[in-house]
Amino acid sequence: MKERIYNGMPARQLGSEGWHRPWSGGNGGSCVEAMRLADGRVALRQSTDPDGPALVYTRHAIARFIQGVKAGEADFLLAREPA
Repeated sequence: MKERIYNGMPARQLGSEGWHRPWSGGNGGSCVEAMRLADGRVALRQSTDPDGPALVYTRHAIARFIQGVKAGEADFLLAREPA
């Protein structure tokens, strides 16, 4: 019986192979890791907590998120709050 893949499941249950760090950089090793699942969905996990929860998104949701980031729609996440 194949285990059901669901949002919030322990990332370790998805295995250790296939995780990528497309957004790594000079951040002290704290990276978002991504894995493309067999059904086209995408799982994300925190690299510093590989046994923590996996956030599972549809291909459409990830595509829309990436398009929005490229268009500047997520810039508010990096904006400093007024003093």
